[in-house]
Amino acid sequence: MTTLYFVRHGEATGNVERNFHGWYDSPLTENGRKQIACLKTWFQDIAVDAIYASDLTRTYETAKAIAEEKGLQIRKQKNLREIHGGEWEDVPWDDLPIRFSESYENWLYRPHLLEMPGGESMAGFQDRIYKTVLAIIEENQGKKVVIVTHGTAIRVFLCRIRGIPLSEMPGEAWCDNASVTEITVTEEGFQVIKDGDNSHLGTLSTLAKQDWWKKEQ
Repeated sequence: MTTLYFVRHGEATGNVERNFHGWYDSPLTENGRKQIACLKTWFQDIAVDAIYASDLTRTYETAKAIAEEKGLQIRKQKNLREIHGGEWEDVPWDDLPIRFSESYENWLYRPHLLEMPGGESMAGFQDRIYKTVLAIIEENQGKKVVIVTHGTAIRVFLCRIRGIPLSEMPGEAWCDNASVTEITVTEEGFQVIKDGDNSHLGTLSTLAKQDWWKKEQ
């Protein structure tokens, strides 16, 4: 059995300022640094064998908090990046429906049709994440692997393994910053053991301070 621990990066400036950051390389906030310190507690009794991370600053810095504790090297993977937003990058969320009405409507309600202007499609992005994770599993049969990535990446992967079409993704929950999603992989397939666990964060939770995600579901 292979065990995957998907970690969403700690709170970054885009999460607080509410700008779209896909490939835009935003840093962690002070609260984000406190969040990733809590990950050490979550993983303290787990013998991690390998750590992979998106090569963006917010994910790499999050991975470092676990890697330093476990004495492991981080294996950077560009293909674990968030969806490439193209012209959406670093645009305030409030401006998106004004500047990009069609793609914004698709983001909210029809992600299976979404083509980021100058960026990726949601379908292509899901394929990228899924294939990258399959390659990681192939390299780490029977091991415990941490994968530090992004919110939409975790969301599309969960949809794929649960057999949920992208057209129904708007009904699926977002995971919190610095949360952990535990998945086991056997010959029978994937099993989600913990889905977006943020119990280690307490008052540091990002989603607890916001309500946008409630409106999107």
